[in-house]
Amino acid sequence: MPGLFITFEGGEGTGKSTHIRRLAERLKTRTRELLVTREPGGTPEAEAVRALLVSGEASRWSATAEALLNYAARESHLALAIRPALERSALVLCDRFMDSTRVYQGYAGACPIAFIDVLEETIVGATRPDLTIIFDLDPKAGLARAHARTGAAAEDRYERKGAEFHQRVREGFLAIAHADPKRCRVIDAGAEVETVSAQVWALASEALGNG
Repeated sequence: MPGLFITFEGGEGTGKSTHIRRLAERLKTRTRELLVTREPGGTPEAEAVRALLVSGEASRWSATAEALLNYAARESHLALAIRPALERSALVLCDRFMDSTRVYQGYAGACPIAFIDVLEETIVGATRPDLTIIFDLDPKAGLARAHARTGAAAEDRYERKGAEFHQRVREGFLAIAHADPKRCRVIDAGAEVETVSAQVWALASEALGNG
């Protein structure tokens, strides 16, 4: 049985983390090994890089510097966590992956897409998600949710980048979904939690059945 790689993507406050936890809970009864992880992060080295990216002044890094930091973390995450798990035929659920860099630093941040293409090809290579679930939500609603989270203040750097930035983030994710419909599925993250959870389960079940 091959490994299966599912990524969860979307803007701030779209519910990715909630639904990755819900899905993981439902999958605990299965015999397949399950790895639940996140980006930036997933290894001690990558978590150290995460601290540089998600805290501090909104303008502390250029979009190009952010892309490089994300890919430094991603290289560690892939080498030490994701690829070994997939080689063991595990199911990997990851909160953000390569699409977030393409959107946040490329579409929204104006880092050259060609530069991101090179980083993605060099570091991600063939280790691409089998399924990407994109949580779509009006940025105003998402930011309101994000601001209400307990303990979120230390990781609010991207939330402070402004409404226009977050609108571009939303448009970027939708553009990726349109360009790669075989891999990407879009869910209305403004629906009731149970409705969204059921849709996530249906997509994951389909992927598991195919994989």
